[in-house]
Formats: sequence, structure tokens, C-alpha cells
Amino acid sequence: MPDIGPVELIIILVIVVLVFGVGRLSKIGGEMGSAIREFRQGIKGAPEGKQDQPEEEQQPPQVPPPS
Repeated sequence: MPDIGPVELIIILVIVVLVFGVGRLSKIGGEMGSAIREFRQGIKGAPEGKQDQPEEEQQPPQVPPPS
């Protein structure tokens, strides 16, 4: 099987850009990134609804002491 060199990769990239367009490629890239992020969080077992928040915000709210 022949190796794929840099020239072949550039040709493939040009064909993909011509077929899909630059705007659609950026949308596909963003969707793939969010899908990978959700998959990794699912593997870690993060509870739903808490996935996109930083760890500082995941702490339960502090209840003031009774007066």
C-alpha cells in the first residue's frame, strides 16, 4: 500500500474544501469537538447538567446559618 505524502494530503484537503465549503467545514469541526467533549465527560461519569460548568461552580450553594 502506498504511503500518503504531504502532496496527497493537500490534494485531499482541497477536494474536501471544494465539496463541503469552508463554512460547513468549520461547523462540522465544532460539532465534532463538542461530541468528543461530551463523550469524554460521559466516560468520566460526570452528572448531567454539570458538564459544562467549571469545578468552582459545581459546589452546592452555601446555606447561611440560622439566626
